Amino acid sequence: MKAKELVEMTTAEIEQKLTSYKEELFNLRFQKAIGHLESPARLRQVRRNIARCKTVLRERELGIERRKQG
Repeated sequence: MKAKELVEMTTAEIEQKLTSYKEELFNLRFQKAIGHLESPARLRQVRRNIARCKTVLRERELGIERRKQG
């Protein structure tokens, strides 16, 4: 998910997405621990998506607006 897509979502939707990403990360870590992880790259993707969600939420909290590009 791109940050541009997150900016267009409501705060509640982003928080819901963040919760689902955290659950997915937990499951991926569990799979890694028992040796059944199919896609190690997915761990990195999920961590980055969590960071994007938190960044957009924090920007809204501080009142920072993103500039429209393109």
